[in-house]
Amino acid sequence: MAEKRDYYEVLGVDKTATADDIKKAYRKKAIQYHPDKNPGDKEAEEKFKEAAEAYEVLSDPQKRQRYDQFGFAGMGGQGGFSPGGFSMEDIFSRFGDLFADAGFEFNGGHFSSFFGGNRGARVQRGSDLRVKVRLTLEEIATGVDKKIKVRKMVPCSHCSGTGSADGKGGETCPTCKGSGRVVHTQRGIFGMMQVQDACPTCHGEGKVIRNKCTYCGGEGVVRDEEIINIHIPAGVTGGMQIPMQGKGNAAPHGGVPGDLLVLVEEEEHKELQREGNDLVYNLLLDMPTAILGGQVKIPTLQGDAKITITPGTQPGKVLRMRGKGLPIIDEYARQYGTGDLLINVGVYIPENLSKSEKELIAQLQKSPNIVPGSADKKNFFKNIFG
Repeated sequence: MAEKRDYYEVLGVDKTATADDIKKAYRKKAIQYHPDKNPGDKEAEEKFKEAAEAYEVLSDPQKRQRYDQFGFAGMGGQGGFSPGGFSMEDIFSRFGDLFADAGFEFNGGHFSSFFGGNRGARVQRGSDLRVKVRLTLEEIATGVDKKIKVRKMVPCSHCSGTGSADGKGGETCPTCKGSGRVVHTQRGIFGMMQVQDACPTCHGEGKVIRNKCTYCGGEGVVRDEEIINIHIPAGVTGGMQIPMQGKGNAAPHGGVPGDLLVLVEEEEHKELQREGNDLVYNLLLDMPTAILGGQVKIPTLQGDAKITITPGTQPGKVLRMRGKGLPIIDEYARQYGTGDLLINVGVYIPENLSKSEKELIAQLQKSPNIVPGSADKKNFFKNIFG
């Protein structure tokens, strides 16, 4: 199996390309490799599909962001469609307007060889759905598989999604002869001109259903619940949207299903805060440990860990535990690895002391090593504020 090519490479654009640049690049590739211009050329057909897959991802801001950060691994096979997974009709139904702008026609033109008797017929697409998934930092650190119940439109089981009682689908529309389009003449500012519109009888589908399924009313879809498995890769961030191709609402009459958009929400951790791929923990030391040093427990996503506090540790010091943060999978910058756990050190100064404790502190106050000098003051604030 050939190695999958980078989507930007497929379209021949930079990673900084604008949406308009990507659109123009895709139209150029689509015209170059269009099967009608390359009859019988399987390689051109695969490149045509490859370009459509790249455009399907890069033209969507959310999918593009996800691809830039995680690459193909982050798409999880759900961000675009595989070149062999969708038919030519699927591609034309999604991006037909782009071809029309480039000079291709749906009727009697370059699309005809792929639609046969239904050339130009419109394929309906189901609507997208959006669900929210709340994740803990522990789940984000390792990645997680979740099962969610989604109420959505699904193909009617009584008619196999066709909408017809016999399950065979519709008949060729008598008005448009299966093309899905009708041509009429109208007067314009430049005189009489021919205009194509969707067929009023079949609404552009090219077929009509005579004997409708009584269960779904001829629509081919009904509302039901479906259990969907979702794979959340490690390192996602709150607000990220993960598209799952074809898991949205089913389309009437066996059309193209919509997508399921999974919105990631992060649950607040009781002790750790997230800063990008790093985690932050605020450590409050007691005075004896800050002065004399010792070992303290630090919470991590993998469980508690012990670190050594060196004698004389100052408040404001930041300690670093490397590799104890969240995964870094930045495909755009080609960076991989794991963030760090940053420990902000504070020192607790008690406000309420007993008489004996006050006397003890007063004795220490007379020691030259306790009272800071001018050099100590300078170094202290330099360490905190730079």
